[in-house]
Amino acid sequence: MTEKTTSKYLLNLEKQFAHDNPVLLQALKVFQEVDQLEYELGLIQADETTASKHSWWPIVSLVGGNSNAKSRFINSYLGTGQLVSGLQTSSHKFTLLMHGNQANSSTLPGTALDVDPRYPFYKISSKIEQQQEGEGGRINSYLELITLQSDHLKGKLFIDAPNVATAMATPVISMLTKHTIETSDLVCVFSDIFDTDSELAKELIGLLVLYQDTNKFVYLIDEPTANLSTTNNNAIISLWQRKLSELGLNTGQFIVLTNQQNSANPSGSGYFAEIDHRMANVAHGRSYRVLDALEKNINDIQDVVIPEIQKGIAAWKDRVNMSTLVILSFIGSLAVLAEIQMGILEFLIDPIIGPIIAVVLFIIMIPLHLIGSKLQAKLISLRLVARQKELHLMENLSNLFEKNLTFGRMLLPAKDPVGWNKKTKAHLLQLREKTEELVQSLNDNFSNYQEPAKNNQPASFKEFP
Repeated sequence: MTEKTTSKYLLNLEKQFAHDNPVLLQALKVFQEVDQLEYELGLIQADETTASKHSWWPIVSLVGGNSNAKSRFINSYLGTGQLVSGLQTSSHKFTLLMHGNQANSSTLPGTALDVDPRYPFYKISSKIEQQQEGEGGRINSYLELITLQSDHLKGKLFIDAPNVATAMATPVISMLTKHTIETSDLVCVFSDIFDTDSELAKELIGLLVLYQDTNKFVYLIDEPTANLSTTNNNAIISLWQRKLSELGLNTGQFIVLTNQQNSANPSGSGYFAEIDHRMANVAHGRSYRVLDALEKNINDIQDVVIPEIQKGIAAWKDRVNMSTLVILSFIGSLAVLAEIQMGILEFLIDPIIGPIIAVVLFIIMIPLHLIGSKLQAKLISLRLVARQKELHLMENLSNLFEKNLTFGRMLLPAKDPVGWNKKTKAHLLQLREKTEELVQSLNDNFSNYQEPAKNNQPASFKEFP
């Protein structure tokens, strides 16, 4: 067994995120075991890691119907002088906002996100190209990165999605919107999207209905003239709950936003207390999302990757066998024709000449069978490359398939790829069990099932880092 070195990406993750979170630290070790298994199968290279499939940053996304409500919230909540002075994110791009140490903000192109595995839009250009040919090279038209010196951005990323009232519902925008919703740990949905009659708004509402049970949505109701009284807020929330229920949205938290810009230092007071509480829990959601991604990676090996290779091997064998059968049929036809013309049957049944002819035929057919196997294998490899792109897999399907192009496997009816055996399946089961234990360990950070102490003092609560 060739030992795979720990990728630089995993080492960076350990430095950035896992030093204060023992569960994620253990998750990194399981990721390394998954990488080792996939490396032995030939699915990934020595410097690759399955942990790069998903962003490890806590992610908050903001979606709104027009620029006013969302921009006003961003300006107030992030609370930097630059934003208040008029700096706003683009209304037609997916803008990633992250904390920067410099006093002045910086705007970076979308290519900065596409090539960095730490961010949620890693290698997104290939998916854009699949959605719309020629658009993958125009990634800067869809994405940008802005760094801001704001305490609310520390330790997390904000994704400001294009306004559904102005953005076109193109295949690329629709795909990026779905990707943003899926990737985010918290989605702040501004109520004005429900007053917007556009195709993108309808698609977004469909996504909200689809993912509503994930507990990731907070509906921000923009009411600039509303009073801060509990009675008024409850009445407004009840009205919106009934309205969204008619759309099939029955879950999610509702928060009323009044005019933040007229509030005295809203970002420094208790004005955003409810939002701050949800933001504080984003890191917890990130931890569960990472563990869910780890479990998905493990399951995909058995449920997606290996079945695709098995289909490729089956198709390869069928094509090669058919080609060999065609050649044998051609030789048989020649033999029949020769029998009619010359009468060669007596040679075939001769106890000496007959076996010699059979051996000669066998010697001729083996090279033809091997040549046909290699030619058909090239076609199957190309199909697996296309299938890999279609499924958005980082695993190299064609590489694992080509490991089966050995002399023995080209002659014998092998169905499973090289390395897929009881030992590998047992290892996958162990990794799946380790992941489940990590989820349980993460749950234990928020609850304690031990009996209380005899002095009636409550059991200590382990604070989540």
